Amino acid sequence: MNREDDLPDTATGRHEGTTSRYDAATERTFAAQPPARGRSFARTWWGRAWLAALEDGALDNAQVRAGRRLARAGAVGAVSVRPGRVTAVVRDRDGTGQRADVLLTELPEGQWDRLLDLAVERSGDVAALLDGEMPPRLVEDAATAGIDLLPGLGELEASCGCGAWDHCGHTAALCYQVARLLDEDPFVLLLLRGRSPRAVLDDLQARGTAAAPPEPAAARPRRNGVDAAQAYAAARPPLPAPPELPGQPGLPPSLDAETPPAAGVDPTAVEFLAARTADEAHRMLAEALGGTHACGELTADQDAVRLAAGLADTPRAFRTAVGRRLATGSGRSREGLTSAVLAWRYGGAEALSVLEEEWAVEGEAWARARRALESAWEEDERPVLRARGNRWTVGGTSCQLRLGRDGRWWPYRKERGRWSPAGDAARDPATALATALSFGDGDVSGGEDTRAG
Repeated sequence: MNREDDLPDTATGRHEGTTSRYDAATERTFAAQPPARGRSFARTWWGRAWLAALEDGALDNAQVRAGRRLARAGAVGAVSVRPGRVTAVVRDRDGTGQRADVLLTELPEGQWDRLLDLAVERSGDVAALLDGEMPPRLVEDAATAGIDLLPGLGELEASCGCGAWDHCGHTAALCYQVARLLDEDPFVLLLLRGRSPRAVLDDLQARGTAAAPPEPAAARPRRNGVDAAQAYAAARPPLPAPPELPGQPGLPPSLDAETPPAAGVDPTAVEFLAARTADEAHRMLAEALGGTHACGELTADQDAVRLAAGLADTPRAFRTAVGRRLATGSGRSREGLTSAVLAWRYGGAEALSVLEEEWAVEGEAWARARRALESAWEEDERPVLRARGNRWTVGGTSCQLRLGRDGRWWPYRKERGRWSPAGDAARDPATALATALSFGDGDVSGGEDTRAG
């Protein structure tokens, strides 16, 4: 359905027939995104719900597929989002640009009031929104109250300069681009429904304050003693601010002294261990200051790989001797240790476990993996995959995808009959495969080498 007679007033971002108390600063503009070849557009459940409203409601699936191809090719320009409407210029393959608009009905004031009341009832919902998540309970409770926050079937209306009366390739491409924006910021959906992020946050703060007015002092019962939190705060001085992370690990003292070392002590080895200890301390401090957590204490085998990864800058003779000892001590061949070091440099202990452990993908993990593989490519572009455990070998290539226990996909390639890590992990299997393919196809012997590494 075309609504060219309902173009928004650019000064207010208001639709004809709607009213809003938040006319100022309600338009957000997002820069054009690079091409998205080999990746899915919607990673979040609310992003997929947005695309379902397009794909299930469009009358011409060929136009939807054409829009997906345009969006993948980076044909969507800067996206303008305002209450009830999202706009962008979409360029055809010949470079011709068309203005595309997708319209979504704004929520009336009464529904907004009820929705914000629901959000205030759970502080976790507000925190989730601020963290870039759309709380499922908030959407479910709103739907129970008759408030449709996510678009439903046929609710995404299209208007395009090409003259199409339903969704065309241009408006479909815009919808796919908006799904990428929604993945990163659910406030985009709230703005489309009529409220800017600032207005939503201000209203939530006002409601949260009003919901719990301070109790008058005269009405509070008198109690003996002092509040425990106040007493603790008064008894202890405030903690100092966390230290800043040094730009690089500290340098251990040099052991190059006139005094000869004791029998059995190799100064080069001691300096190497001290340097690796400083590296590990710097990493642990970075994790602590960044609010992340290490994967746990390393095993002796994992620590041997960590030490071997630090041998690159040591003298060749020392590197060879120590590398041989680390390989023997960890139960690996020299080639196995080389692959393990490569995995460690890509992702530490997690990448090492993906290299060396094969596990059965079952239940919910299998369902998620299957959905990711089905949505990563177009039907006519999907490669032939042979599955074995958490490993998918790509037919006709020397490439393999391995699924980590955290849901990420790791690229692998076969070299001299051995599978080796080929790059960093990715959330999308198509991205991981593109990384593996970038190394070129050498060994296409097929079949799976089940040796570790």
